[in-house]
Amino acid sequence: MSDELNEYAQSVDARFALLLETISGMTAEQLNRRPPVEGANSAWVLAVHVAGNARAWIRGIAAGQELTRDRPGEFASGGDDASRLTVEIEHEREQVMAALTGLSRERLEARVVPSKELWGEHEPREITVRRAILQVIEHASLHIGHIELTRDWVRGAG
Repeated sequence: MSDELNEYAQSVDARFALLLETISGMTAEQLNRRPPVEGANSAWVLAVHVAGNARAWIRGIAAGQELTRDRPGEFASGGDDASRLTVEIEHEREQVMAALTGLSRERLEARVVPSKELWGEHEPREITVRRAILQVIEHASLHIGHIELTRDWVRGAG
C-alpha cells in the first residue's frame, strides 16, 4: 500500500473508531431519541448513515464492488439493541478497511461516475477515487460531530 493510501486508511479507520467511541455507553433508547428540532436525526440514524456512506463511497465507488445502498432506509433506521448496532458498524469497518487496503496507488487517479444509488443526494458527477475516499473522511467527521451533540443533548435531557 502506498504512503498516501496508508494515510487515507488510517484516517478512515480513525473515523470508525471515533464513531464507535461516540455511541459507546448509549442505550438503545438514547440512540433512538431525536432532538426536538425539525429534521433532526437520532444518533442511531446518523451512525447507520455514516457507515452506509463509507460502504457506498469506498466499497462501491472507490473499490468498484457491486453493491446496493438504501439511503432512505439509513434515515429510517432504529432498533432496540445497541450492541447489535456496534457489531454492524464494526463489520462494515472491517469490510471498508479491506476494500481500502486492496486499492492500488494507480486506482486513486481513476475517474468514475458513480451510480445515483451510491452517490446519494443530487446528481452524480465524475470524480476521482481519491475524491471518493476524501468525501468519506469529511462526511464522517461532520456527522460524528452531530452524533456528539445529539448524545450530549440526550444525556442532559434525561
